[in-house]
Amino acid sequence: MKIVVASGNRAKLREISQIFTGHEIISMQDAGFAEDIEENGCTFEENALIKARAVQQKLHCAALADDSGLCVDYLNGAPGIYSARFCGVHGDDAANNRLLLEKMKGVEEKDRGAYFESCVALVLEDGKSITATGRTYGRILEKEVGNGGFGYDPLFYSFDLNKGFGEATAEEKNSVSHRGRALALLAQKWEEQA
Repeated sequence: MKIVVASGNRAKLREISQIFTGHEIISMQDAGFAEDIEENGCTFEENALIKARAVQQKLHCAALADDSGLCVDYLNGAPGIYSARFCGVHGDDAANNRLLLEKMKGVEEKDRGAYFESCVALVLEDGKSITATGRTYGRILEKEVGNGGFGYDPLFYSFDLNKGFGEATAEEKNSVSHRGRALALLAQKWEEQA
């Protein structure tokens, strides 16, 4: 089956291809979808479904999308769905990290719990949808550590890896990835419905 992914991120496409073996995985750009999709949902699941449905309805084939972000306990789940634009500008990792550190200043280690969450949505050709969520738990560090990863990785200490995502190799991070966990669960749910 051809599955169009609502993303142009090559690393994401590779990860999806490794889980959904036996299917043709292509980016929405390669499939001819160039429109901007307004993500106006209130949850990761709603945003993933909005993206997958937009691609499925335009191209009339199965479409897969994900939405993900960082949820900090002390900040009542923020930045959450606003993770990429926490500072008010979309995709400014340095400013997002500075703002997160500012908001967490003086917070004790026991209150610095956080998790990365990813929700993936698959909308099949007939319009039926399947969603799954994955999480990776840890805590927010008091300063940036390491120079690996991207986004909030330098501030996230992974309980699975016992080190910061900024210090982890790509392979280590992918082994406990919230997106990888969500994709594996989605593949399992899809297989059960087949």
